[in-house]
Amino acid sequence: MRIDIITDTFAPDINGVAMTLGRLSHGLIRSGHRVTIICSGDQPTSSTSIAAIPLPGYKEVRIGLPGPFKLRKRWSKKRPDVIYVATESPLGISAVNVAAGLGIPVTTGFHTNFHEYMEQYKLKALQPAAMSYLRHIHSRAHATMAPSQEVIDMLKREGISHAQLLGRGVDTQWFTPSRRDATLRQTWDAAEDSLVFLVVGRVAAEKNIPLVMRAFDALHAAQPRSRFVVVGDGPLRENWQKAQPWVHFAGMQRGEDLARHYASADVLLFPSETETFGNVVLEGMASGLVVVAYDYAAAAQHIIHQENGLKAPKGNEQAWLDLVLSCQDAASLRPVREAATRTVEPLSWDRVVERFESILATSARTRQPMFDEQGKRRKPEKFSCRTVFISDVHLGTPESKADELVSFLKHLQCDTLVLNGDIIDGWALRRGTRWQNRHSRVIRTILKKMEKEQTEVIYLRGNHDDILERFLPLAFGSMRIAKEHIHHTAQGKRYLVIHGDGFDSVATNHRWLAMLGAFGYDTLLSLNRLYNKWRALMGKEYYSVSKAIKSKVKGAVSFVDQYEVQLQKLAHQRECQGIICGHIHTPADKQVQDIHYLNSGDWVESLSAVIEHHDGRMELITYQEFMHRVASTMAEN
Repeated sequence: MRIDIITDTFAPDINGVAMTLGRLSHGLIRSGHRVTIICSGDQPTSSTSIAAIPLPGYKEVRIGLPGPFKLRKRWSKKRPDVIYVATESPLGISAVNVAAGLGIPVTTGFHTNFHEYMEQYKLKALQPAAMSYLRHIHSRAHATMAPSQEVIDMLKREGISHAQLLGRGVDTQWFTPSRRDATLRQTWDAAEDSLVFLVVGRVAAEKNIPLVMRAFDALHAAQPRSRFVVVGDGPLRENWQKAQPWVHFAGMQRGEDLARHYASADVLLFPSETETFGNVVLEGMASGLVVVAYDYAAAAQHIIHQENGLKAPKGNEQAWLDLVLSCQDAASLRPVREAATRTVEPLSWDRVVERFESILATSARTRQPMFDEQGKRRKPEKFSCRTVFISDVHLGTPESKADELVSFLKHLQCDTLVLNGDIIDGWALRRGTRWQNRHSRVIRTILKKMEKEQTEVIYLRGNHDDILERFLPLAFGSMRIAKEHIHHTAQGKRYLVIHGDGFDSVATNHRWLAMLGAFGYDTLLSLNRLYNKWRALMGKEYYSVSKAIKSKVKGAVSFVDQYEVQLQKLAHQRECQGIICGHIHTPADKQVQDIHYLNSGDWVESLSAVIEHHDGRMELITYQEFMHRVASTMAEN
């Protein structure tokens, strides 16, 4: 397989994610797979680098910036069989987006509990937003891999049902008690019978450093001969050194030096409560240390309390401190240390790589073939129907969902496309709103359907694009512009298609008041956009203020009811069995007496359209429902 791994951290970085990815990628390469590492920042071991910025106040951590153009260019030329996104940065989400657009299967890894870090940095209010962001990324993958059952259970509670367990291994050839170094212990001023308490990891708030400091203070008072060593670096190191100058700070250690530091200590303190696994637990056990940890993640899987390590109930700081203080005598700890080493001997990375390879291969089989039997490039599957009715796109306004409409149009094939008014918002453009590239893409997509798919386009003028009135009727090529249209379904039924502004007395008789109302509505939508950005940060769903107002204001409800009745009467006059309209931004599919009333809604808030199937059946559908249906069809094929 050709496999691309997207990550913000990789060797020579020193952290659990970089170490795990190194083991997995090397294992895949040994199995004959072609692996490319796409990493943020300027990494010497990365095949492709993407721009990154350091995390403010934490320069050791990089945040990969979005790289959609670079990724699309690469994957269009060298298409991987499957992609593994290891970190959930803007780089990671851009990789998920590009892969989805190209139809490349995506898997993700849940390596870090970023949402739980918020509490450590006094940002607990942002936890729902962080979880919402993580859920958005991982829900779009074919498989999400996590290292412990606790994390798997949490992901499934959050709706990520495809979460799968991918354990961790340890290199017992590297981490072993045989690397114990008496000379190194002497530099710590540790006697042969002195206990050395070790901490390995980032010196940061999420690692529960204040608890370690309390433990060191208590041990220093109770056991003056004990020594204390910290391996790692981070934003809290400077303050810690000032508070406890008798602690030895070894800084970042790599390779053999790291293995010697492990083996030369006696007790590993692991106070973190935010790990998805905790690789240092296995490394400490393999090195023959007594590990004191909380009962979750790696410790829950591999430590048997008082047999091969010590573990306290998660969240019980006093119980954890009591276990630390119980480590008094080196001789009494020897059986526990020996049992720890025996426990991790079977935990080979080879088995983890095999599991990783299997999940990737299963995901790769879900890809859509790029070429058909004749060797021609296969086009994406499209939803086929007879006619599509769309209204109220309001191109030229910031609120127009132009990108979603382009996606909708690209995924369907129809004989006739009816654009039922207010496609371009001339009123807004006259007020000085800016026409954006995404608005032009809608026009290009429609023209392409006319040219490449021979789609007939019928454009009915609305009140916001009433400038077309002076040119009606008009036809060029396969496009016809008119005021109204009689549509004949495959079942022989007649539907009157009209924008509907003629039945709005304000729009018809008081144009200045209608324009003022349109300005107020646009202002309300702008405020609604800001309000929903806040709701998104809080992890809440989208909420339409305008819809809520319309549904609760008696006059608005009465207007809609009267509007439907008037159009029903018009349909009778034209001897039609149904009517299809827009204008009021209220999608509907109902019987008004003996007339089938359909309102296609809008592409500002409801994102809806009316579809006529090949058998003549009419259906009102939203963009979200449509895309879910397309995805289900592709998965079945």
